[in-house]
Amino acid sequence: MKIIAYLKPECGWSRGVRAIFKKYNLLYEDKDIINNESNYEEMVEKSGQPLSPCVEINGKMLADVSGEEVEAYLVKNRLVNQRNEAPEAPINKACQGHGHGHIILD
Repeated sequence: MKIIAYLKPECGWSRGVRAIFKKYNLLYEDKDIINNESNYEEMVEKSGQPLSPCVEINGKMLADVSGEEVEAYLVKNRLVNQRNEAPEAPINKACQGHGHGHIILD
């Protein structure tokens, strides 16, 4: 499985996505969109929108998603078997002062 995650270094949503990858022992490429402008531009180009986190799994872009949504996608598409243990961080918590939307692009 190839996973590219466009994440902020410090953000509730980004921590939640990382926690899901750790929970399932998934390898992923972590692209910092705050300290690397080209990563941000790549995310916007691929996802068609400016909000994060965005996670690309085997070529499928999940835009502006929470860890909870990433886990649901992985389980629904049988990419992982559901695990009942709790992740190490909240998986549905906003960055301070930010809202959250839900976009999955085909």
